[in-house]
Amino acid sequence: MSELTDNLAGKFIVLDGPDGSGKSTQVAMLADWLAEKGLTVTQTRDPGGTEIGDKIRTILLDRKHTAMAIGCEILLYMASRTQLMSEVIGPALSRSECVLCDRWVSSTVAYQVADQTATVKEVMDIYDLALRKISPDLTVILDIPAERGLSRLVGDPDRMEAKGVAFHRKVRQLFLQQAKSSPSRFAIIDACGTAHEVNQQLQDCITNWGFVS
Repeated sequence: MSELTDNLAGKFIVLDGPDGSGKSTQVAMLADWLAEKGLTVTQTRDPGGTEIGDKIRTILLDRKHTAMAIGCEILLYMASRTQLMSEVIGPALSRSECVLCDRWVSSTVAYQVADQTATVKEVMDIYDLALRKISPDLTVILDIPAERGLSRLVGDPDRMEAKGVAFHRKVRQLFLQQAKSSPSRFAIIDACGTAHEVNQQLQDCITNWGFVS
């Protein structure tokens, strides 16, 4: 195996960021690139990724659920995440696969704290209880201004996407604050370019990141 595949075997990598930043596209492109390098990759998404998680995702993103309390919202995200870790992520890591996940707890910190009814500490206390403090080896924030990201969306917006530009500006700032407060675990990539340009930045980031074995 190459140094790259050795470094990434058994690593948990998250791509996160504001709506419209291209996370799903970049997870798929990155997985293809790593597979070409000979690495076994598991792709997944949060919330969702399991039968139970996908049902929770439907509840969370349904625009009819405007009465959902912030505590209920946070706990549902954590429930989906816990199931995903149990069924998919944990087993894949134990097989020394590289796990690529579209969103993780960094999204809960950004979106639910942006509502100003929960604090970062409260979110992370629940996360630590539910996930036993298991953290991604690297979270890459695909950064894009709120207006530009929202303009990329197609179809009817889901419950989170429909919250308006002012809300999504707060979300972006909370993503950036997380990255700046934990530079050993987060990287920031400019997601305003083409999918190919962003993916090249992502490949460079992954290749040069100082993963700890």
